[in-house]
This record gives sequence, structure tokens and C-alpha cells, in this order.
Amino acid sequence: MSYSSFALYYDSLTQNVSYPERAEYLIGLLDRLNHKAGLTLDLACGTGSFTIELAERGIDIYGIDGSESMLSVAKQKAADRGLDILFLRQQMQSIDLYGTVDTVICMLDSINHLTRESDVMKTFSRVSIFLNPGGYFVFDMNTLYKHRYILGNQTYVYDTDDVYCVWQNRFEEKTGRVGITLDFFGREGEAYHRSSEHFYERAYDTELIVSMLSKAGLETVGLFRELSFEKPDDQTERIVVAARKIK
Repeated sequence: MSYSSFALYYDSLTQNVSYPERAEYLIGLLDRLNHKAGLTLDLACGTGSFTIELAERGIDIYGIDGSESMLSVAKQKAADRGLDILFLRQQMQSIDLYGTVDTVICMLDSINHLTRESDVMKTFSRVSIFLNPGGYFVFDMNTLYKHRYILGNQTYVYDTDDVYCVWQNRFEEKTGRVGITLDFFGREGEAYHRSSEHFYERAYDTELIVSMLSKAGLETVGLFRELSFEKPDDQTERIVVAARKIK
């Protein structure tokens, strides 16, 4: 999936996401876990907003994403901020790093974009290979509750300075997937240019995720509600998972 059209408008459509708040939360979480970030990989970094926030807070970080279009935006944003950040194009389930890292993060439901269990398992295994012993893998996931009751079969309309977007969801009860169709109408002078993206997100049972992490040599040490250090409940929309590479 290239997300070429989505990349053009991703930042406009995610203006409600406070990356500074999320960066401070992650730093606080790592501190709570008594873990120094060290060399950090931002897995599925998208347009690099989170990567940049962490870099500006002194974290030695680089980003990987499977979309060339997303990475192009990320590189330009980093350059505009005067930051020299390495961005690499690789798929999550087949990352091949130059060496090991101390921390891997994967935020804003990127794991949900892996709709096959085998791809999630491959991703966890590759992360484990390149994590130093005692290193941490921190990621978040949309829950089945969010897929069923929040995203569901809803339609959303966004009207920003850059684009008019119709966002349509279709929930599949049997698979836990949400089919997402985005129709973009980008402004070009007095006219509009239409483009579309279609992809799926899949919600996974937490017990399954913990089991797959264990098989990959990663011990789950914490499950939290989004932007919180509290335990998730049955109405939590996004769960943060912290797993440690077994020594």
C-alpha cells in the first residue's frame, strides 16, 4: 500500500493529534519503565511528525515506513525544522536494520494496518531481532471496541484549507476489520482534483498480541490506556503496549 494520496493530506486530516503531548507521554512512559531511550527506531513513522517531536527532545531517532510518499513528506518536514533525520523505506514485517537499537516505537495504530496475523508475527520477530537485550518495544493499537462502536459503519467529512475529504468506514464483525475508503477533493485554484485510497485496519485480541510477543522473545510488561498509565478497560479505544526484549 503506497498511501500516495493519503500522504498529501495526512497532516491536514490529523490536526487534532497533539504530537507534543504524545512525545511527552512516551518519554514519561519510558522513564516509568526505568528505560533510557538510547538509539530509537520509529517504525511506520508516516509523515514523521512524531519522529520529529522526539528528535527535538534530544532522542537519537530514525524512521522507517513502507510508503515512499509518506517518507518524502517526512524528509521535507525534518529539513524545514533543521533536523538531519534518517528515513528508510522498509515494510514493518521485513525490517533489516544496520545494527541493533535500544527502543522501537510504533504509534497511532500502525499495527492495525497489518491485517494478517502472520504479518504481525513477522513484525514482532523482526523487531525482536534488532532490539538490544533489555530494550523496549512500545506500540499502540485500536481496540475491537473502537472498531465496532466508534469507527463502525460511520462516515466522516473533513473540510480543511487543503482538502475536502469524505471518510467512509465499513466494519466486518467476523474479522474485526474496518474497511476504510477515503475520497479526497484537493483544491487546485478554483477547481478540485479527486483521488481515493482504500485500506483495512484490523483489531486484535490483547491476549493474542501478548502471546505473539512472547513467541518473538518479547515480554509484555505493561498495558495502558492511551496517554495514561492506567490499565485499559472494556471501553478503551486505544491500548499502549510496552514489551521488553528478554535478555
